[in-house]
Amino acid sequence: MEEVEQNQIVGGGGPARVPVRWTGGDVAVYAVKLERSDLLQLPVHPDACTEETFEQWCAERVANGARLAVDLFSGGGGLSLGLTDAGWTVAASVDHNKFALQTHRANFPGLALDVDLGDPKKRAALIRRLKRVDIDLIAGGPPCQPFSRAGRSKIRSLVDAGVRDEFDERKELWRAYVDVVLKVKPRAVLMENVPDMALGDDFHVVRRIVDMLEDVGYRTNLRLVDAWQYGVPQHRKRLILLARLDSDTFTWPSPGKAVTVRDAIADLPDLGLTTGGRELSYSPTGEVSDFAKVMRRGTNEETVWDHMTRPVRDDDREIFASMTSKTLYAHIDPSLRRYTAETFDDKYKRLDWDELSRSITAHIAKDGYWYIHPSENRTLTVREAARIQTFPDDFRFAGSRSHAFQQIGNAVPPMLGKAAAIALSPVPVIDKARQNRWRVLANHLAAWAEERRDGNYWCVLPGEQLTPPVAAVVAMLDPSPVELAAYTPGLREVASKRRVTKQAVDLIEQAAVRRVAAAAVTRLRQLQNDRRLWLHPQDMPEVLALPPGKTVLLKLLAGDDVLLTSQPVIRVSSRVLNTSSERANSLTDGRVDLSRLVGGDAKAPLRMAALRLVGQLHCHKQAPMCEGCPLARQCATARDSEFSDRLF
Repeated sequence: MEEVEQNQIVGGGGPARVPVRWTGGDVAVYAVKLERSDLLQLPVHPDACTEETFEQWCAERVANGARLAVDLFSGGGGLSLGLTDAGWTVAASVDHNKFALQTHRANFPGLALDVDLGDPKKRAALIRRLKRVDIDLIAGGPPCQPFSRAGRSKIRSLVDAGVRDEFDERKELWRAYVDVVLKVKPRAVLMENVPDMALGDDFHVVRRIVDMLEDVGYRTNLRLVDAWQYGVPQHRKRLILLARLDSDTFTWPSPGKAVTVRDAIADLPDLGLTTGGRELSYSPTGEVSDFAKVMRRGTNEETVWDHMTRPVRDDDREIFASMTSKTLYAHIDPSLRRYTAETFDDKYKRLDWDELSRSITAHIAKDGYWYIHPSENRTLTVREAARIQTFPDDFRFAGSRSHAFQQIGNAVPPMLGKAAAIALSPVPVIDKARQNRWRVLANHLAAWAEERRDGNYWCVLPGEQLTPPVAAVVAMLDPSPVELAAYTPGLREVASKRRVTKQAVDLIEQAAVRRVAAAAVTRLRQLQNDRRLWLHPQDMPEVLALPPGKTVLLKLLAGDDVLLTSQPVIRVSSRVLNTSSERANSLTDGRVDLSRLVGGDAKAPLRMAALRLVGQLHCHKQAPMCEGCPLARQCATARDSEFSDRLF
């Protein structure tokens, strides 16, 4: 086996083929010169302050009419830039990454602090500092790591046993974020995060945060936002939580038309076979888009910064040349592939000039295969990625090329941050007597459910009588409201014995009329003497062979905090909130709607089950029966119904 060294070079220059190490005669290692960019060191902003001058610096700006903001988990400053463009002065930012902090210190005035917010002592010192000045808004994107419901049960048992604390402050950083907010108590709050984190945990963390904010008087606004609607040239959904003390009105800017990849980067210089550089000549030959003109604000007219990318292997360049924006990895000549097409079906993606870009994420710091230039056979440059994230051309990123890509990919697009911040602009008159609509609605829904839990609906609304064995039987039978009375004797027997007995199965069999019920009876008959099963609720879904939907229903009825996304439930929330989630996006936007109605307190499972019952009793797809519905007064559909005179 022949062994040779790969050369290392620093600076510009194009890719070059070098000898390779052969392993087994048919697989080659990476065959391109390893090119490392320089480390860009940035100077501190001329209007920065120090920890010693921070209070005076803030006081002077407030005296001149500034509204001060704080950006926690700030990264390089995407959200800070959005706040600045919306009219705030970022007085302080907090992060724990040295290159992101250097980037922030260079691009913004104020104070950029290296603070581990998971450390209670350091967080307390930050809170003391912020309470001494007039902070109007706290923003940030705390990591909201989802944790499984099984994990929550395990943690709760350890907490109850005194083995561990209720939460790990270093991992559950959203708690640190909320702690700062609640103790500083600014007028407005802006929180941004990736929707997958919330969706993976049934919005449990987000609902808890909303409750904590509303408990101290904030009014909240929660929505999934696609960034392209606010000028960001990419598909990028983000979860935005807004809160304010001065109003319950959140007026977002009107969505605009899509900005394409061509609009975003077509004016930047072609690189040919080079990898670009830190400083290149800027002399566009065609028409410059309105978007590009905004990106060039305050920039030297003849220079573009950081227009540099990674070198490309010769075989990759050959692959890129054969691709269009529709080409999948499986379409590539098999002789040129280095990865399994079944596993890496979207390993390579060429962007389309006339479409939105795919989301720029931190993955771009590892490789750029997801972001192949629309016409050149290379991946995106730092400046192109920054443009697609809506960072202007005078915004520089400290560190190496990879550090810059990471900061860009992790950032909140500034234009999205600006749109969210505008929805928090101060109002001239504060209505201190206003009621919290969500609290009123949630309390009414819970009270309605508690009344019906005392009657025939006890077995479909979580409570003391609805034990896990009853929940399992109900999930298997899935009875309609009119069938509950017939099943009640058998279900009462299960509740009293806390397991399925022969007598219970006999009673249930007498009431069963549907085929699905007959199948459930057969399965229950097989398990009626299995005492161990009914003592271990966690085993029930598997032993009873429940499909996913019925498994979630069992957990809900047993009192677990889950979101049930059946069509009737989504229909109720969509109609009450007057959104389009009934018709589309039920698993994303629909869950946002549900989270507003369900809440995050101890009664969340009861409200969730109540919404299911409302869907069965009242909110039919055709001809809804609005009279008697507990949500009718809040529902746009009910206001338009034939019962509206009686309802209102």
